[in-house]
Parts: sequence; structure tokens; C-alpha cells
Amino acid sequence: MKILFVHQNFPGQYRHLAIHLAAVPGNQVVAITQRRDMQLPGVKNIVYKPQREVTPQMHHYLRKTEADVLNAQSVARAALGLKRSGFVPDIMLGHNGWGEILYLKDVFPQTPLLGYFEFFYRFSGADVGFDPGEALTFDTAPRIRTKNLGNLLGLDAADAGQCPTLWQKSTYPERYHPMLRVIHEGIDTDLALPDAKARLTLPALGIDLAAGDEVVTYVARNLEPYRGFPSFMRSLPAILERRPNAHVLIVGGDDVSYGARLPKGQSYRQLLRDELGDTLDLRRVHFLGKVPYPVFLKILQISRVHVYLTYPFVLSWSMLEAMAAGCLLVASRTAPVEEVIRDGENGLLVDFFKPVEIAERVVTALEDRTLFTALRENARRTIIEKYDLKTICLPQQLAMIEEVTNAGRTV
Repeated sequence: MKILFVHQNFPGQYRHLAIHLAAVPGNQVVAITQRRDMQLPGVKNIVYKPQREVTPQMHHYLRKTEADVLNAQSVARAALGLKRSGFVPDIMLGHNGWGEILYLKDVFPQTPLLGYFEFFYRFSGADVGFDPGEALTFDTAPRIRTKNLGNLLGLDAADAGQCPTLWQKSTYPERYHPMLRVIHEGIDTDLALPDAKARLTLPALGIDLAAGDEVVTYVARNLEPYRGFPSFMRSLPAILERRPNAHVLIVGGDDVSYGARLPKGQSYRQLLRDELGDTLDLRRVHFLGKVPYPVFLKILQISRVHVYLTYPFVLSWSMLEAMAAGCLLVASRTAPVEEVIRDGENGLLVDFFKPVEIAERVVTALEDRTLFTALRENARRTIIEKYDLKTICLPQQLAMIEEVTNAGRTV
């Protein structure tokens, strides 16, 4: 079988699936990507680059659309090169978020295309307008509507689509729901698992902590409002004052993945540190930046309380991995989180905008580790039963590929 993956940050959501498919004897797996620093065993990478930058004077509604088209053109040219070399895929899988899949069917019209659809932009009911302090104008609605041009073109191009959660599927117009399957990419629960003997030692930062210590953890790709970083930081002075032995481990970079950026050269980390000043005991608050995956897992395994906050937006892998590792989650009462966490059963839910409530829940959890043992166990059980890579998600993905491929052969 010949399989073509398309993802600018490959492997992204396709890591486990691509590794599995590449290991099957007789399969040929190719990935079209912008990354030069990632090579999976058995996968041939074709690296592309857009022909130019977005036009500086482009109407601001259309900047994302032009970026999508530039990506799609370059991916199509790479696909044409594959076709000339004799590679015609049996199935194509691609993330729609950057427009890359838009013209694949123009190159391989007989090959089924399975798109990964992560989020449909909404003027209400999702991230836009969630923060009551966000300034909305009439311009906001048409800008958001236009931002979905790539989404709509991708839906039209694909034969079927995959969404990772029910809530994320719900953001798409109902007319497209019949073509969208809800299948998460999966959590490897053999790697993300509890370890009562776990220890994290980082001599350069003066860190030597073990499972059982009073450790509060927070993880995000970048430290930014969409992932509740300001609310989390504002909860820390009260936590540190009431729990003098507590340490806080914060993982994440200083860039911005989602939402508005600060003026050049500023980060939300520094902004919040400046705001909190001396109320923040920096001897016990440790900013770790971005860490290797094994270190990330150790951080989860020594965590007494893991805080996860998010806008109504794409659900992070890190929340599910924290649950698989047996963490006690203090998480935001927002739609994507509530799909997974039930308050008082497998985690604790709080108001995203209330640092006082976040602090209260964290302090209660730190006071008595055994009180929440059942919640920790239920958190891991939730992931094993609904999101386990090997027993649930990978088999579902393989079945979807077989179904879409077989349907394509009957055309």
C-alpha cells in the first residue's frame, strides 16, 4: 500500500499512525512537510517551502487564505513530482489547518483524501469573545467568517474527515458532520503512566523533587492567555503562601501559538512576573521552558496537582497525557475539557477566570494527597477506556483508512 501524509510539522498528529504503517511490510510511506529536522523510520520526507511570503498589502481578512493557497500550491508541485516518479498513493492523509490538502485531488483525482479537521472558527461559542475583556467590533465577525475559506475548501476537497474530539467536530457546520469521524490520535498509556518512584533532578536549576512531594505542574506549548497562563500565574501567590513546601514547575515557551501577541520583545511570562512582583517566590517557581518528552513525563509523574486551563479551543494532548500518568487535574470548566473531565469523578473543574478558585482547589489537593486517590485512578481509567493508542485510537484510525480506501476503489 502507498500512503501519502501531508503536514507542515510532520509527524504532528500522525506520529503513531505513520510509524505503524511504515512498519508494515510492503507499504511505502511518504510525507510532504516543511520540517527538515524530523525523520521517522521507513518514511520518506519531501520537504517543501512556499514560493514566497504573503503579500504585505493583502487585505487582512485574506492573509490566512493567501498563506493557505501558497502552501497548497507548493504541496501540489511536490505531489506532481511524486507522480512523475511513479508514486501514486492509495490513500492521502493531511491536516487542513494550513491549506496543504486543497489541491491534492487535482494531482491524484482517483486517490481518496482523508483530512484532519481540527477547528472551525466561530464568532460565538468558542474562543472569540470568550474573554470578557476582548474588544469585539463589527469587523470581527466578517474577519472570522473569511478566515474559514481554507476550512471550507478543504472540506470540499476531502472524501472524509477526522476530528479529535466531539466538541471540535461540533464547531463545524452541521451540513459537514456526516463526513467527519471523531477519532483521537491516541495516548500511549504504556509510556504515560504513574510511577510512585519517579524523581526529577535538574542540578542546573536546583531541582530535586520526587513523587509525593508538593509539586504543582503546568504545561503548555507556549505560556499564553489561550491556555490560561495569566489565571494560573495569578493563583500562585496564594498557593505558595498557604503551602510553604510547595514547588511549581512550569513548562512552555515564550512564543504565542494562538491569539494576540504582545509588542515585539515582550512575553506573557515576563508580563506576569512584573505584575506579581515580590508576591511570587521565584525560589519555588521554576520556568523550565520546552523540555524533552522523557522529562515531560517525569514532571507529570512527580506532580501532586496538574493545572490545565484552556479557552474553548483545541484540546491539548498534555491534558490527556497528564490523566494517563495518574495526575490530579485542576482544569477549566470549558467545553473541550468537560468532554473528558467530570468534576469530582476524574478531576476537579474551576472557573477559567478565577485565580482565587484555582488556588483554593490546588491548596485543598496539596493538603491531602490520599483524599483524591480515586480521582487519579479514574483519570487514568478514562484515558485507557476512551483514548488509549493501541487498543482504541490506532485501530479506529486503521479501520477508517481501510473504509475510505475501499470506498475509493469502487469509484
